[in-house]
Amino acid sequence: MTFPRLTRRLALAAALVLGVASCGGGDDKAGGAPTEITFSILSAEGQNSSGPLWEPLLEDMSRAIGVPVKTHFGSNYTVLVEAMRADQTQVAWFSAKPALEAIDRAEGEVIARTVDLEGLDSYRATIIVGADSNITLEQVLACGKQFDFGIGDAQSTSGTLAPLTFLFNPRGIDPAQCFKTVRSANHQSNALSVASGLLDVATSNTVNTVFLTRQNPRAAAQIREIWQSPPIPESGIVIREDLDPATKEKIRSFFLTYGQGEGAEAERQRQVLAGLNYSQFRAADDSYLNPVREMVADQQLQAARGRNDAAGVAAAEAELQRLRSLREVQP
Repeated sequence: MTFPRLTRRLALAAALVLGVASCGGGDDKAGGAPTEITFSILSAEGQNSSGPLWEPLLEDMSRAIGVPVKTHFGSNYTVLVEAMRADQTQVAWFSAKPALEAIDRAEGEVIARTVDLEGLDSYRATIIVGADSNITLEQVLACGKQFDFGIGDAQSTSGTLAPLTFLFNPRGIDPAQCFKTVRSANHQSNALSVASGLLDVATSNTVNTVFLTRQNPRAAAQIREIWQSPPIPESGIVIREDLDPATKEKIRSFFLTYGQGEGAEAERQRQVLAGLNYSQFRAADDSYLNPVREMVADQQLQAARGRNDAAGVAAAEAELQRLRSLREVQP
């Protein structure tokens, strides 16, 4: 290797190190308080559509905590979790699954959960049948390959993971072996297929029920729920554990008081929240993600059984039992 080439490579390496260090949101570890906060947003739609909805709230946040807040948008939660792990972002709005990843891998902690315009901070997976059918849950669980069944994408939380975790797997039921046919599609497609009689049974969720009732009340009237899962957490605000305590408390207070109270300013803030389809942020800690942890543990159990891993099976069963016991004592 020639000396000029080595010099160029060393210079490039140094530039990369400085570049990574410069992404850390201006947090002066020696001095404690950050000079800038980077807030990451998981958005499938991207910055152009989501940016205008979040910008007023984050401008308010910047004024409230006395530190500039810049945004970092992404549609890939793995990348955003890694950004928090590297301290390139300090605060994030995540759906439940990436929030759990941030806690486990990126020194994150939950400070608040979102509440929708109807006052709900969670939703539920459902099993639906035709309104005029006589199909019961007991008949569905009896299997016998007598029904055409609609399920969600393999990684859909409410379309697949929740029904497997909370309904089928505890009873040793494999949908592929239980039903006459199994079709994978999104919630709306499955619901419309049940409404039209193309499917006998399908998975859905309570959010889709609300949407369908608003957009297609005739189809919604042709659907009946026969099962609901335990509550599945909605999205939340995650913050790095090692953020300066005073700044962390300012951020927590900002979210928990935003849009609350009376007066013109509170009303303006409520309009900002309404643009995001929220009514408030509610206090929460990491335990609100336990239903998602239960789904993860259930996946790990099925995988361990598939590879005949006795130790893995025992560990996953113990974790499932722990999480189920916590769920059973919740109000």
